[in-house]
Amino acid sequence: MWNMTEPKTSPIQVIDRMAALFDALASEGDGASLKVLAAETGLHPSTAFRILAALAVHDLIARDEAGHYRLGPRLLGLAARVRAGLDVRALARPEMEWLRDQVGETVNLTVRQGDEVVYVERVTPNRMMRVEQVIGSRAPLHVTAVGKLMLGEAGPAEIEQYARRTGLPAYTVNTRAGIAPLRADIESCLARGYALDDEEAELGVGCIGALVRDATGGVVAGLSVSAPMERRRLDWTPLVREAARRISARLGHAG
Repeated sequence: MWNMTEPKTSPIQVIDRMAALFDALASEGDGASLKVLAAETGLHPSTAFRILAALAVHDLIARDEAGHYRLGPRLLGLAARVRAGLDVRALARPEMEWLRDQVGETVNLTVRQGDEVVYVERVTPNRMMRVEQVIGSRAPLHVTAVGKLMLGEAGPAEIEQYARRTGLPAYTVNTRAGIAPLRADIESCLARGYALDDEEAELGVGCIGALVRDATGGVVAGLSVSAPMERRRLDWTPLVREAARRISARLGHAG
């Protein structure tokens, strides 16, 4: 239900009522009737109707032919501008540093561009022997931990199309270079909420990865720890997932 926490209030009552209606609409997703919105906000239907009608004049609320209300194009456009202005790298870095301090290894932030992940931020430990991914470098989705998760999020059809487009080139003997093993690995990754790179991109190097989400629940980045295989420990997995959750929270994700 929408009202899971005590709402904040302002000195202007109509602002509180508008905020309540926005929250209720956001929770419904596919739109809601006046009756449902009035029930969820506790407003009298006539009061809710007047506020919604005023918001519709400014395209902050839209109403379809069935009489259901949705968030309007102007409001969604403003939200998109806010989202575009968020610097994921800056928001992620404190949590990346926290993770690095916990595990003592290199932590990477990647984003998807086409059929590759691009390394956009990195924090490294103060040690001589470490794994370093150069900022701006790229890797195919199917050989990286977060890349496999990103493929999985896109769905089975995208996995098949990716395999046809790329041919799944093998980078090491451990690369999932066939559609069946890749699909099985991705399904396992999605089920447990994290992914591993077991020397699939480079011999001697392993990764643990998790996804970063924004306020809409969409995937915006991947977070991973890279380490020589002899040092990588699977008990780091909860730490990687926690750091990814914290970054997602900074981006407004409530899951």
